[in-house]
Amino acid sequence: MEKTEIDGQDGLEFKLLLSCPSGLSPSQVLVVFDESYDRIPHSDLDLENSISETWERRVQQSKSLFNGKKFRYGGYNWSGGDYSNQESRVCLHLGLTDYRTFVGTNLNPLWQSFLVPSEDDCLQCQHTSSPLGNGAVVETNDKKILVLQRSNNVGEFPGHFVFPGGHPEPEEVGISSHQCDKDLEYAELRNRKVSQEMFDSIVREVVEEIGVPASTLCTPTFIGISRRMLNVRPTAFFFIKCSLQTEEIQQLYSGAQDGYESTQLYTVSVNDLESMTTKMPGCHQGGFALYKLMVETLKET
Repeated sequence: MEKTEIDGQDGLEFKLLLSCPSGLSPSQVLVVFDESYDRIPHSDLDLENSISETWERRVQQSKSLFNGKKFRYGGYNWSGGDYSNQESRVCLHLGLTDYRTFVGTNLNPLWQSFLVPSEDDCLQCQHTSSPLGNGAVVETNDKKILVLQRSNNVGEFPGHFVFPGGHPEPEEVGISSHQCDKDLEYAELRNRKVSQEMFDSIVREVVEEIGVPASTLCTPTFIGISRRMLNVRPTAFFFIKCSLQTEEIQQLYSGAQDGYESTQLYTVSVNDLESMTTKMPGCHQGGFALYKLMVETLKET
C-alpha cells in the first residue's frame, strides 16, 4: 500500500504525507473538490483575529502582495491495492483557501496555536490554510537535476535552494467559490478539470521559472506529497524528464518569465543534490526523499 510515513523521520524537517514511488500518471490522480475540505475557523476569537492583523502587517511591508485563491489540502483516499499496481488510484481531497489566510495561519508567528494535538494530519491542521503547493524534480537529457536558488526578494526562504514549483491555481479552471457544488454534473466536470490542473500547473511553473519550452517536457509523474514541519505547509511533487541538455537549459534560463524569483539555476548530479538539501525548505527536502524512493523502486523493478 501507499506509504504515509517513512521510518526514521523523527527530527527531520519534513513529513511524507503520501508516497507513490512507482509514480502515478494523470489518469491515476483523481480529485474531489468540496467545501467539506475547507479550513475550519478556530474557536479562539483572538487567534482568528490575528489572521487579519498578520496579513495587514505583511501588506504594509510589501505592497505587491496579492490575495489569490488556492486549493487547500484536505487529505486523500487510495484505491486499487498496492501502489505499484497500474490500476491503483489516489483521490486527493481539496478545498478552497487563499493567500491571505495562508499568511495569517501557516505563516503567523502563532502558527503552532492553530494546530490540534492529533496523529491524524488533516485533523491536526484543520484550522490552518494549508494551500497545496507543487514542485518538480526535473531530470535533463544528460541525467542532471534542476535546482534553483531563490532570490533575496521572495517572501519565504530567500537564498535557499528549491525545485521549480508554485501552486495549482483555482482560477485557471474557473473556480472562485463553492457555488454550484450541489450540481452533480458540474461537480464531476470541475473535479476532472482540477485533476488536470494539478499536472498542467507544474508544467507551467517549470516553463516560467526555468525558461524551457513545454514541448521539451515529458508528461509529469506524480510521486507524492511532502509537508514541512515548520508551519505545516504541504507540497505535491512530480517527476519530469526534459529532452534538453544542461548547456541548452542554462541558455534558456536567462530569459525565463519568472526569472526574478531566483538568482541562479544549478544542474547537479544526485550526489551533489544530496549535499544541497540542507539548505532547502523542509517540504523540498521531502520532495528529494520522494524522488529517491522513486529511484530505488525503479531499480528494484
